[in-house]
Amino acid sequence: MVMHGPVMARKKISTTVYITPEQDERLKLLHQKTKVPVAEYIRQGIDLVLDREKSHLPGQLSLDVVRR
Repeated sequence: MVMHGPVMARKKISTTVYITPEQDERLKLLHQKTKVPVAEYIRQGIDLVLDREKSHLPGQLSLDVVRR
């Protein structure tokens, strides 16, 4: 689970995401067990992908990049 400090209410934008029936079923089961909204799990999944693929995004290089 990805947590970034205390959870604070932030403005969110609405978007449409198409998921498979299996993903929908599993997310609903997870919600029933944890009471965490499905949308929160989707946002966490997006954060995981953005973190994993951050090298493809523009921005400042981190200090752990090997320089030649």
